Amino acid sequence: MRGWLELTCAILLLFASAQAASEPLAAVREGKAFVLLRHAHAPGVGDPADFKLGDCSTQRNLNEQGRRQSKAWGEKLRQVGLADIRLYSSRWCRALDTATAMELGAVTELPVLDSFFQDRDRAAQVTGALKGFLSETHGDQPVLLITHQVNITALTGLVPASGEALLIALPLGNPPEVLSRIPPP
Repeated sequence: MRGWLELTCAILLLFASAQAASEPLAAVREGKAFVLLRHAHAPGVGDPADFKLGDCSTQRNLNEQGRRQSKAWGEKLRQVGLADIRLYSSRWCRALDTATAMELGAVTELPVLDSFFQDRDRAAQVTGALKGFLSETHGDQPVLLITHQVNITALTGLVPASGEALLIALPLGNPPEVLSRIPPP
């Protein structure tokens, strides 16, 4: 009898943890949450002094690990039913390359996702504009935003790893409600 009870408890725990993990993804599919992803791995910190927007040769870029992470994210999102998604990206090459390598369709460049690492005085302005964008986001299609560590930290207070995703509840609270953190693939 004790063996059956232990087995039943183990099965119930497994079911409960699987259901809890799928609930945030269901919220994304239903437009009640969105995915906020830090771009995939790009070695280094910040950008070189000669950084120019639109010129990838002057920026930190994805390495092979970052390109693999990006492709793996695309596969993972398709597997959980998030292939038909509105995809927004910072205009930085490493964020755009992350989005493109996912192969989930058209990527929309969104300046409010651009890094303010080199100009931290813009943090409140950029974060406010991002909150404004998110307040106008409608649940007709799942949303994925690809941005930078400083932007995510300013919005959520969390410091994500390269390629880490946060599932955040909509409407956006103050502070935002992080439903789940998903480590890089």
